[in-house]
Amino acid sequence: MMSQKRYIDYKNKDINSCPKVPESIMTASRCELTDIQMKICGNLPSDLYGHVFMVTPVGTVDSGGLPFVNGDSLLCGDGMIYRLDFDCQDEVKLTTRIAKPPDYYADKATRDGSKYDKYRFRNHGITRFSLSLGVRNQLNTAFLPMKFSQDSQERLLVTYDAGRPYEIDTQTLEVVTPIGTNQEWQSELNGYNTPFPTFLSAAHPAFDPHTQKMFTVNYGRSLANFIDAIPFIYDLEQIPQEIDEFLTALGSFLRINFLKDIFDLFSQSCQSLLQIYVKFLEKLTNLKIEDFVYLISWDGGALERWKLVLPNGVPLPINQSMHQIGITRDYVVLMDTAFSTGLEQVLNNPFPENKKFETQLRNLLEGTVSPDSAIYIVRRADLKAGQFPAYDDQEVEVLVKKVVLPLETAHFLVDYDNPQGNITLNAAHICGMNVAEWVRQYDVSAYNPQNPVPSYVYGMENNPTDIGRVGRYVVNGETGDILSSHVISDAECTWGVELFAYPERNPKTGQPLERLEDIYWSSFGLWKDLMTKFIVDMYKDYKYRQVPLSKVLNLANKGIPAYLFRLHASPTEALEILDRYKFPPGHITSSPQFIPRRDGEKPTDGYIVCTVWHENKNEFWLFDANYLSKGPKCKLFHPSLDFGFTLHTAWLPTIGNRQASYCIDVREDYKESVREASQKHPDIKNLFEQEIYPHFN
Repeated sequence: MMSQKRYIDYKNKDINSCPKVPESIMTASRCELTDIQMKICGNLPSDLYGHVFMVTPVGTVDSGGLPFVNGDSLLCGDGMIYRLDFDCQDEVKLTTRIAKPPDYYADKATRDGSKYDKYRFRNHGITRFSLSLGVRNQLNTAFLPMKFSQDSQERLLVTYDAGRPYEIDTQTLEVVTPIGTNQEWQSELNGYNTPFPTFLSAAHPAFDPHTQKMFTVNYGRSLANFIDAIPFIYDLEQIPQEIDEFLTALGSFLRINFLKDIFDLFSQSCQSLLQIYVKFLEKLTNLKIEDFVYLISWDGGALERWKLVLPNGVPLPINQSMHQIGITRDYVVLMDTAFSTGLEQVLNNPFPENKKFETQLRNLLEGTVSPDSAIYIVRRADLKAGQFPAYDDQEVEVLVKKVVLPLETAHFLVDYDNPQGNITLNAAHICGMNVAEWVRQYDVSAYNPQNPVPSYVYGMENNPTDIGRVGRYVVNGETGDILSSHVISDAECTWGVELFAYPERNPKTGQPLERLEDIYWSSFGLWKDLMTKFIVDMYKDYKYRQVPLSKVLNLANKGIPAYLFRLHASPTEALEILDRYKFPPGHITSSPQFIPRRDGEKPTDGYIVCTVWHENKNEFWLFDANYLSKGPKCKLFHPSLDFGFTLHTAWLPTIGNRQASYCIDVREDYKESVREASQKHPDIKNLFEQEIYPHFN
């Protein structure tokens, strides 16, 4: 625990010295807009073209938007897709649509007070879950543009960490089809039959335009792996009554009557007995709760996959998540990224209405993310004759090479070129920060634990508790050796380095860039209102601390603004921040996207568009990518515009109605899982027939 003296040191500081977090970032409307003409403040460049896509959670069918009245995470909720159209001279239009896969209509039909409300979904951390129906695929995180040789125009996927990617129609913004059938994916909880299983995947799959293949992952964590990640298990001697009741309830969910005994075994450090017990439970319940990672390749037809194993033959264990993957000419690069999702989120917030219990449980269960980044390298030459799970049960195993980088990472980028087998990896390190955590209603200030945090930040992510860093690493793909590393921080602009943008094509040839020399990053800054006692206590012993915690608290008390900056990462030059823009106090930025300039001469000839919140305003700001420091060229806004914390983006030169023939039939896709679920709950069949299938005829 942090000493009382430290709190006294900051108790009498000027509480108004740091700007407020803009309340507009905490609100979002679910109202869908069509071709509204944006108001323009400043000069709209005449050489802008194409279409920018952004996505953000906008609450649920229960909440009607953001914020949540009970302070749930603002990262939970249906994805709203925003498209800015720059295809008309001197004007910009905006269209928005909520992503609506089949589980969206199930969520809508099971709302409180509805005919099927006994099956309703509830928020659990950053996920949304129903005991009888499964986990929502909220499609609220990122995009992937792709174009196969037979396509007349670029296609676009929208993604989520706990669900299959879906293709959308770029003209209407409606979801069209998942990639892969339910049969082609494996649930994290195999054997627990619900219509909407937990399919853990990457929110950032990758497309290789040279080989015309998309790559993603499908993975799960074993019960032993999952329990092993809970920090209190080894030290707990007596389980409080409410925790005991929770474990009993969780056991009921998993159809395991003795789950609490597993925790008791862990508290006695009985590792060998635990393994025997887990195997017994799996046999008794027909559940398979084991580590697995499948690397998936898709060429527009059936999914092909390979089961990834370590050199000793053990299935690849993922301790947190695989948020992002990278593709080079000869390798696929996977990373165990710095936040958790899936079943762990259900544990994080098992009984949303019981805040007293949630407080106790978070104090026991929550820990820091790993301070190191585990990277797994797959040789593309080994990806031959894989398994096609749609019609082949024979798994194909492929070995991975493990590399560990110091410092936690949520986002990274790799050069496509890998000369002599050397992979260049660019990473943003979010140090002392847990992006799956959020400010709760019961949180108190790190400066005085007698003071609750302001109510308007409930649901917002916490501050970083150390300065972030950006790094460039060269790793040999054959040996796993780290040949070089260059990591820098900046006292102004690397506090909470989160989202990125970069030029993707050579403007003269139109070909994809094989090396990334300029990457644009946005940073979060430091905000006094988001510095909670809980997050400070969690990271007081952070392994790679660069700035003393007392100084971090002092800096947050004054406030550090958000930044947009350009990192130059040429292989022959030192890593350097070449350009930066300091946002005014009280502003937050997110979701940078690079837009190439018509007739550009060099890759950075273009613009950066990003979202900006200040006071009660939501705006899009447009910068010249070569001159960030000059400030925005123009700002786009509209009275109807109300978006929350936007996430990732994409840019397409043109849009149009989808032409591809690939499409999964919804009724056929869910037929077997609905049949199994209806054996226990007969009216689930009626739910699908009446409320879901009609939307996909």
